[in-house]
Amino acid sequence: MEKVRYGIIGLGNQGSYYTGLFVEGQIKDAEISAVCDINDAKIEKLKEKLEKLPNMPKIYKDYKEMVKSGLCDVILVETPHYFHPEMVEFCLQNGVSVICDKPAGVYTKQVREMNEVAKKSKATFGMMFNQRTNCTFRKMREIIASGGIGELQRVTWKITDWYRTQSYYDSGSWRATWKGEGGGVLINQCPHQLDLIQWVVGEMPVSVNAFCKYGRWHNIEVEDEVTAYLEYKNGATGVFITTTGETPGSNVFEVSGSLGKLVCEDTSKLTWYKNKEDAFVHSRTSESGFLRPEYDIINVETDGKNEQHVGILNNFTQSMLGREKLFVSGEEGINGVELMNAMELSGWNGGEKICIPVDEDRYLKELDEKRAVSVYKDVNDDKVADTNNTFGTK
Repeated sequence: MEKVRYGIIGLGNQGSYYTGLFVEGQIKDAEISAVCDINDAKIEKLKEKLEKLPNMPKIYKDYKEMVKSGLCDVILVETPHYFHPEMVEFCLQNGVSVICDKPAGVYTKQVREMNEVAKKSKATFGMMFNQRTNCTFRKMREIIASGGIGELQRVTWKITDWYRTQSYYDSGSWRATWKGEGGGVLINQCPHQLDLIQWVVGEMPVSVNAFCKYGRWHNIEVEDEVTAYLEYKNGATGVFITTTGETPGSNVFEVSGSLGKLVCEDTSKLTWYKNKEDAFVHSRTSESGFLRPEYDIINVETDGKNEQHVGILNNFTQSMLGREKLFVSGEEGINGVELMNAMELSGWNGGEKICIPVDEDRYLKELDEKRAVSVYKDVNDDKVADTNNTFGTK
């Protein structure tokens, strides 16, 4: 194999964006060989971009036909969330490698089934967790894993700069509906953060209490504001706050431990408040009732790399060619979905404490009750938004 041949299912916002990356030559040793969408208008809108490629990709309306065509080594799944698991499974069952955009699915039961298929397949499964390429998050993970902040005490992420207008929510009939999307800010804007909060810290919380507001700031069915309380196995606690209704908002991720804390601001500035003595040891041995351990303030240097979607696609390509190790395994996608399900289930039940892993049958039952009365919006689904520069820092 000299070049890895990519197919794209779904030519909406993300599918169009990825096409542009290939047209611009940003994905090395790779090409688009086929694309698929059920919407003729979206295909027509993309043709001008596709015609700039050295070889015009074959166009399909049926994704199964494209997968079975033999034209694709890898498929990018860029469809509404509920379709992700079935499409990933079909690719893997037919020996075609696949990258799934976030989230892996809407509920853990379907994602767990998808992961079982992946284990039996010889094809490669990856997730588009592009925010893991961010040097700041990678450095936080490295410091925590090496014991740099000592025993975990608190995890706090306030990310309230997801501001969205009503026009955004009205850009697709399926958007912000239980039936079409399966959730709001948690499943649309925050899958990366729900992945990162467990990847950076190195563990999942053991329980969640969440307080969600549904249609608080917009005319939508689903949540557009969330405050969640997290508990960890050692007794550490955390808070996750997010909304699409606030502006200018904040983005501050802080992880504290007995040896200090890491503070990430706007995903690019990382400060390490590094204690010179473990706080627990100091508390037991100090004769002063008020004296705290001395600490250094370190502006942490990173390698400066933040390759985002390009980095994930190039890594996947090179892993297919046997030149690099795969950075993000697709099976890891279940963790963020688990957190989202726990927060949603708690929010639906007045902030009830939900243990992790989530009761999958209960979650699906309550989701199905919401889907049964969910209503698609009467809007034009032919629109494709330009998402360039909308997700580079989050």
